Amino acid sequence: MTTMRRYTRHTARGARIVMAVITLLLSSLPVMAQAEPQLTQYWATPTLYNPAAAGDTDYLRIRGGAKLQWLGIENAPKSFFGVADSPFRLLGKKFGAGVTVNQEGLGLFSNLLISAQLSFRFKILKGELSIGVQPGYYNSKFKGSEVFIPDNDDYHQPTDPSIPTQDMTGNAFDLSAGLRYSHKYFSIGVGGMHLMAPKVNLSIEGSESNESQEYQTELPRMLYFTGDSNIPLHNTLFELQPSLLVKTDFSMFTAEVTMRATYNKFLTFGLGYRWKDALSAMAGVTFKNFFLGYAYDYPMSAIAKASSGSHELVAGYQLKLDFSGKNKNKHRSIRLM
Repeated sequence: MTTMRRYTRHTARGARIVMAVITLLLSSLPVMAQAEPQLTQYWATPTLYNPAAAGDTDYLRIRGGAKLQWLGIENAPKSFFGVADSPFRLLGKKFGAGVTVNQEGLGLFSNLLISAQLSFRFKILKGELSIGVQPGYYNSKFKGSEVFIPDNDDYHQPTDPSIPTQDMTGNAFDLSAGLRYSHKYFSIGVGGMHLMAPKVNLSIEGSESNESQEYQTELPRMLYFTGDSNIPLHNTLFELQPSLLVKTDFSMFTAEVTMRATYNKFLTFGLGYRWKDALSAMAGVTFKNFFLGYAYDYPMSAIAKASSGSHELVAGYQLKLDFSGKNKNKHRSIRLM
C-alpha cells in the first residue's frame, strides 16, 4: 500500500524560526487515526469512551464542546464533539440510548465519527451492570491540495507519486462495545472502541474510479479503562470526586488521574495529571439544569518549547426523566451533573 505523508507548517510566534513539520504519510502500514478526543474533562462525557455509559442517570443528558490543543503551533489538533444519552424502559427492562459526534482536525487530516449507542442495564451486587454496543459511520479526509514540501527536504520531491496532491476522502463502518458497573459511590468500566479496526481507502473526492483508491488509513482498536468515585465529606458541603482514565491499543499506553472537589453541588474545581504529557487545572459550575466546564493543560513534554498549552470547554444541559412516577432505587450520578 502506498505511503501518504501529511505535511504541515509549524510556525512559532515573534522571532521564532518558521519550520515545516512533516506528518502522517500513508505507508505499507496504514496511518493510525484517532476518533476520541483526549479530553481532560473525560469524566463529564463518559459515553465518548464507553457505550455502556449511555443512560446511566435519570436524565436526558446533552453535552458538547471543543478542545484546542497545543496553542502556538499551526495546524495543531482541534477536536469538536457532541453527545446525548437517555434511559428508557422496554418490557419492564432498563435500557439506555445515545448518540455521539466527534470531529477532529489534525494537520491536513479531518476525521468524523457519528455513532449510535444502545445499552442494557440490570441489577447486580447492590449496583447495576450495563452492556453497551455502538455502531458508527467513520469518514476521513486528507487535504492533498495543501501539501507543503520544504525546499531543503532531502527525502521527498514534489513529484513523488506517494504524496497525493489532490483532496481525498473515504468512509468505513465502525463498531464498539463496553461494560460498566455502577454503584452508589463509584463506577468502573471498560470500553472496547473500534473493534474491527476499520481501514479506510481514500480516493480523490468526486471520483468513482476504483483505480484511485490506492491510499489507506486505519482507525485502530482502543481500550479505555475508567473509574470514578464520590466521597462526601461529613458535616460539610464538599464532595471529593477522584477519577481515572487509562487508554491503550497495546502498542501505546497513557493514563491520567483527576481529583475534583464539588461545593454545594454548584461549583467544582480540580487538578489532573496525564502521564508524561500534561498537568491540568479545571473548574466548572452547575446551575439548575445547565453545566459549564473549562480545563487548561500545561504541557510537561518537549512540546512546551513551542506551545503555551491546551484549552478545553464543555457545556451541557440535562432534563429529569421519570417514566414510572415512582422511580425507585435511583441513585445520584457520581460525576458532576
